[in-house]
Amino acid sequence: MRDHCAHARYVWNLAVEQHTHWHSGRARAPGYVEQCRQLTEARAEHAWLAAGSQTVQQQALRDFAGAMTAFLDPENPGWRPSWRKAGRNEGFRIVGRRGQQWEVRRLSRKTGEVWVPKVGWVRFRWSRAVPPGVKSYQVTKDRAGRWHVAFAAIPEPIQAPGNGEVVRVDRGVAVSAALSTGELLRVPGLAVRERKRLRRLERKLARARRGSQRRTQIRLAAARLRAHETDRRKDWAEKISTDLARRFDVIRVEDLKIRSMTRSAKGTRDNPGRNVRAKTGLNRGIMRSGWGRLVGRLENKAPGRVEKIKPHHTSQRCSACGHVDGKSRESQAVFLCTACGYACNADVNAARNIAAGHAVTARGGDGVTRPVNREPHLLASLAGCE
Repeated sequence: MRDHCAHARYVWNLAVEQHTHWHSGRARAPGYVEQCRQLTEARAEHAWLAAGSQTVQQQALRDFAGAMTAFLDPENPGWRPSWRKAGRNEGFRIVGRRGQQWEVRRLSRKTGEVWVPKVGWVRFRWSRAVPPGVKSYQVTKDRAGRWHVAFAAIPEPIQAPGNGEVVRVDRGVAVSAALSTGELLRVPGLAVRERKRLRRLERKLARARRGSQRRTQIRLAAARLRAHETDRRKDWAEKISTDLARRFDVIRVEDLKIRSMTRSAKGTRDNPGRNVRAKTGLNRGIMRSGWGRLVGRLENKAPGRVEKIKPHHTSQRCSACGHVDGKSRESQAVFLCTACGYACNADVNAARNIAAGHAVTARGGDGVTRPVNREPHLLASLAGCE
């Protein structure tokens, strides 16, 4: 399976190189059919490539063609296919021939087997039921050295409860998700002992000689700790998104541009940035909070019931009287309105503003920014909240 990953990565990178030359105007990129013909010639010339599975290699080309089609879509463009690196993007995909499902069988309550070309039956942990009609699966290896098999299936969306309730979610760093109901949700990360061990491993890794076996062992141990943190973040996002989709009819979140918010502050050599270390720590905190994953899973589980609101002045506006003043937010956690004296948690106050759709602002003739009340009935209902 390591050879399958290497062959799929090699074929993918060759396709990326061809399209890079085509994009620069030096050559025209071949299509999927032409690339398959070139792959047959390469397998006849190189024995190490012919020893692998042609199914795996052709599927890598097919996946690349699909990625390029999504990237060139004028209505909803996707990410541009980029290079894959050994140890970071390890995996391959298998699709059933002529619409047939590959063989999967269950051995016991917690164990199953799947047929992998040129490998045979591979045993895996049966963590959930395999949906019927699955025609493809993907085998991946993460940085911690763990192998995973994922069967492609689109689950049914969660039905709305029909109670007419609206929840608003304000995402932050100290509090990962604050609900307008007053609930403060935090992503579980590494424990104190685990973080201390991770720092020790990072110091050892900096002193280890490159290419040594000791460096490989230290890197693997650190990757396992980071994998635990990632698993906990994914599990938290799955549970919270399922809970919100089952409890509320409408879920409102801020329309945050996470990629722009987490951009590096290093700058250039001629124009270096300022507060680079502080911005780096903030970027890591944002990524560790799982903002994008939470909203993405909500959109998958509750399609059509997730509304994105512009985030302008949601943190500075009082959810009781509507007064906008940056001085009202005394600290990260405390909001005290300078006009009416209303006090509550700053994240909860922002979540209630998101609920009422008070993110869009208008500018008056005197140059003072004033909030626009889109839904007065929601504001009146929230004014009496504690």
